[in-house]
Amino acid sequence: MKKRLVLLSVLLLFVSGCSIKTLSISDFQENIDTILSKDTKLTNVNFDGYEYYVPSGIRFVNKEDYNAILSDRYDNQYYLYVDAIGYYHKSKNTYKVDKDAYYSEKLKYGKKNGYIEINEYDDQYFVEMVFNYCKIEVITPKQYLVPTINNMCYLLRSVKFNDKVLESLIGDNVLNYKEESFNIFESQAENDKSVLKFEDWQNAEIENNGHIPDEDNFELNDMD
Repeated sequence: MKKRLVLLSVLLLFVSGCSIKTLSISDFQENIDTILSKDTKLTNVNFDGYEYYVPSGIRFVNKEDYNAILSDRYDNQYYLYVDAIGYYHKSKNTYKVDKDAYYSEKLKYGKKNGYIEINEYDDQYFVEMVFNYCKIEVITPKQYLVPTINNMCYLLRSVKFNDKVLESLIGDNVLNYKEESFNIFESQAENDKSVLKFEDWQNAEIENNGHIPDEDNFELNDMD
């Protein structure tokens, strides 16, 4: 009986055309396509006007307004910026591919777009990724490049904006336009008002004497 049930399940999977695709351990380009090409309803953090999903193994270091610093199991820090103003005004993707970068590519999946640019500094990789009106910057050693980009994709694809809340905040001037003055569609090489500058990584101070606060300190939604 059990054998028949297993065979039936396999047959249904085959007939339905569904397939399970595992992520590559070496090809971040393939993983970007695999992750960003599929929408997700997962969210586990909720803030004013937006929410997103923080993957397992990543925790908050600091959170202030529309900026956050997160850390992963490899001690990489993710500088996240949510561009609520750009989303509200539907800013266009003006990024130009940089042929001199280690890797540079525009991203477009459905109605969401952005770019990824990778540059090498002191045997480490500086990764800038913009998608769905959010930007993440990370500096990571080569051996962690693929899982780091995977995490960036999971975070960025999950961001969902609350139009009614943002309209209220922007209409009442709660959001400070002066703080939203830079264009996330410009890479750091083009824009010195980027979220992160390289020296910031060397001088960054983590709160609580290096202890990362539990994400339960933030408003969490139930997982699907």
